[in-house]
Amino acid sequence: MERVVEIGSIDLACEVNNTNHHTHLNGVDRLIVRRGQTFTIHLHLKEGTHFQNGDNIKFIAQTGPIPSVEAQTKARFSLSKVISRLSWSATAETHNSTVSLSICAHTNAPVGRYTLILDQGDGVILGEFVLLFNPWGKLDSVYLANEAEREEYVLSQDGLIYRGTPKRITVLPWTFGQFEHGILDICLQILDESPNYISDAALDCSERKNAVYVTRVLSAMINSLGDKGVVVGNWSDDYEDGVKPTVWKDSCSILRQWSNEGCRAVRYGQCWVFAAVACTVSRALGIPCRVITNFGSARDSNGDLIMERFYNEFDENIADDSIWNYHVWVENWMTRPDLALGYEGWQASDPTPQHRSDGVFCCGPASVRAIKEGELTFKFDVPFVYAEVNADVVEYIKLRDGRVFKMGGSTTEIGKSISTKAVGRDEREDITHNYKYPEGSEEERKVFKKANHHNKLAQAGEEPGLHIKIRVTPDMQIGSDFDVYAEIKNNTMVTKSCRVMFYAQAVSYNGTLGETCGLGDFTEMSLASSDGGKVTLRLEYAEYSKAITQDRMIKLVGLLIDAETREFYRAKKTIVLDAPEIIVNILGVPKVGRNLVADLALQNPLPEPLENCVFTIHGANLTDGKPITHEVGTIGPKEFATAKVEFAPKLPGQRKLIIDFASDKLHNIETYENLVIYE
Repeated sequence: MERVVEIGSIDLACEVNNTNHHTHLNGVDRLIVRRGQTFTIHLHLKEGTHFQNGDNIKFIAQTGPIPSVEAQTKARFSLSKVISRLSWSATAETHNSTVSLSICAHTNAPVGRYTLILDQGDGVILGEFVLLFNPWGKLDSVYLANEAEREEYVLSQDGLIYRGTPKRITVLPWTFGQFEHGILDICLQILDESPNYISDAALDCSERKNAVYVTRVLSAMINSLGDKGVVVGNWSDDYEDGVKPTVWKDSCSILRQWSNEGCRAVRYGQCWVFAAVACTVSRALGIPCRVITNFGSARDSNGDLIMERFYNEFDENIADDSIWNYHVWVENWMTRPDLALGYEGWQASDPTPQHRSDGVFCCGPASVRAIKEGELTFKFDVPFVYAEVNADVVEYIKLRDGRVFKMGGSTTEIGKSISTKAVGRDEREDITHNYKYPEGSEEERKVFKKANHHNKLAQAGEEPGLHIKIRVTPDMQIGSDFDVYAEIKNNTMVTKSCRVMFYAQAVSYNGTLGETCGLGDFTEMSLASSDGGKVTLRLEYAEYSKAITQDRMIKLVGLLIDAETREFYRAKKTIVLDAPEIIVNILGVPKVGRNLVADLALQNPLPEPLENCVFTIHGANLTDGKPITHEVGTIGPKEFATAKVEFAPKLPGQRKLIIDFASDKLHNIETYENLVIYE
């Protein structure tokens, strides 16, 4: 067949197209576009060649190893007079010997790497491009109407992750870095390494048109259980053959290591690491995503929506159900054509491997509204996430002689202060109302009943009987000695003889208990009606420093025993020890290519030296895609560790510099500095 068009050269106009498609931060050396949005390429014709604008000019756009029209991984289309977003389409304008082709991908086309071919019998490859989801496209399933939210949930390369306890929420700054060099290719590689692709590549590539499907694949692939996933989970406190989860402060280091080492899972992560990496990959592919923290997060082992907690005298949980001090997952924004109308919007997805869904360690996407309304029959994994935020707790104590006593319970302990970073601000937004009606409200209890939970527990204010409550002081910095208190109240009509046991135990964020680090003797007290008492426990650095983990958490437990009735009452509180502050001063003019200096200082709060002190800084488009470290060495008690670290910004705009301090006895210390970089 004679060629219709003789092409001398092709200009994919990457800079203009990528800028128009909000992908220019990936670089402008190749074409990266979003579906349902026009992009323009220029064909420079050979001398004497004429371009006849008409439907005899045909194109092919294809993706995957086995392109197929039926699977929508191959599209054939001709030139037309107008662009359509409901099919692949193209228009042309000719000026002298240059033809400008405007092309638009179907708004529901599979995402991935594409080849564009001019179909002239033998076919001429016009170029290759990457096609992404389009939160700016009104017909796209991930369309997000608010520009500020698109800036935050798609384009922002850094964010804040919340940890700790509801009374003492701590902030972890994180670099997502979804536009850093090479990261988009690694995100596409994750899809290509999934069991779905390996078992049926044609079907998998076809399904990539569906944000629900892609999110579910990512939920499985971010953890390493059962596949070539990215991160290995470890909650044992033994990280010798890998990296402590608290060391990670950015996703790019993890993703690059996974890719560079032949898809060997990176050791180690915990829930916030899984969630942060999932957020990076989601945003890279164009799916709006945010990181969510749930405080008091239930792990319901048998699906009955009740957390039955059996304890021995030393507060060790001897049941399968567990409650984490906090748990972190992500939400992705999308329509849900597989569900009833009204359940679109934010969908919870949890890449931490704690739940099998259809035989695979993944969770979600579960419609957040379905969780709130107790629609436990809706896909995917709504009952599991519902229990995480709304299970009821029933507690028992089992004595050595086998006797079991019910100690009470709670309808409000689970699902507190559900948090995410606010749009455009470094502030915490409480989104608990998205997941549940107000605790104890009529709507919330109705939903609980609809969720097939018949073991409701009465909720009231201060009840008659004996009560024990734990109080703490505001000054609990690591390195200091301080007091905590167990307060006893007798709300009965008679005098009560009581025994109180009050102790402290190291605990990690997922509820795993460590060694005892403060233990009081059994205290005998007699309380008249409406009277109260107090037991003081001194927590000393010399003791708790040997027991606490990198989470700096201590669990306080008070046991109250009625000497006459032998009834048990228990109070508990988890505290997070304050870390010292990193003092940051940025020196220099914040311009692209100019060296800046981060002047850093941190005072050692411990009564002993810190060894192997290291400051690390990193930030998207600030530190050339990798962390910069500065070793300080040994710092004596109450002395200052100081460093001056140079870096040179690569791109203009608002950036976040993340600063981390680590040492042998003190780590997991971080802060951040917002910078505006000028051209």
